[in-house]
Amino acid sequence: MLPVAILAGGLGTRLGAVAATMPKILVDIDGRPFAEYQLDWLRAHGVRHVVYCLGHMGDQVVAALGDGSRWGMRFEFVMDGPVLLGTGGALRRAMPGRADAFFVLYGDSLLTCDLADVARVYHARGRACLMTVVANDNQWDRSNVRFRDGEILAYDKTDGTRGMAHIDYGLGVISSAVLLSYPAEARFDLAQVYQDQLRQGELAAYEVATRFYEIGSPAGLEDTRAFVRSMKQRPE
Repeated sequence: MLPVAILAGGLGTRLGAVAATMPKILVDIDGRPFAEYQLDWLRAHGVRHVVYCLGHMGDQVVAALGDGSRWGMRFEFVMDGPVLLGTGGALRRAMPGRADAFFVLYGDSLLTCDLADVARVYHARGRACLMTVVANDNQWDRSNVRFRDGEILAYDKTDGTRGMAHIDYGLGVISSAVLLSYPAEARFDLAQVYQDQLRQGELAAYEVATRFYEIGSPAGLEDTRAFVRSMKQRPE
């Protein structure tokens, strides 16, 4: 399975007091830090190497998660430097072992898709990057993708346009060669990488049928807590 880079350097300002003394990836979800649910999901899908891109109070993440041995994984932690590089710059600095390609996962997202199938489609399409999308219709957040017939036609996180009914699901696959094409220690965001690759015809798509869960907002946090509780109540 491809390695995974997790973007977990955000400030969590929308959560207010809930994340005032800890990074949001460690916020309590039914008695466990959120990060542990992400890791359980990754382990169940065969992931063995995880690189965390950390910033705000990142030392707490290192102390809480350790080296990964609890999950049978290997963890690496890459901290923001004195100059913030954005999500893209952080990924370029932290590329997992210079792998040819790797998954990128937002640190505040809990997903339910099949990682192996996403990887299969990525390799089958033969493009430099892949974005997972889900039909949204502005339900969980503002839609930012125009998607039709298996292709992404437009993507914009800051200026949604008419006809956008899908949203970035929170998981992608990126070729290391793509990130190396940007200057070292330059500031740029993952959204820019996706837009650049879309313009070049190098952004494949994978449509997910189930919704995502996130803890970046108070409403999302409560939805995620409810989802976790419902999963615990299901019979084995």
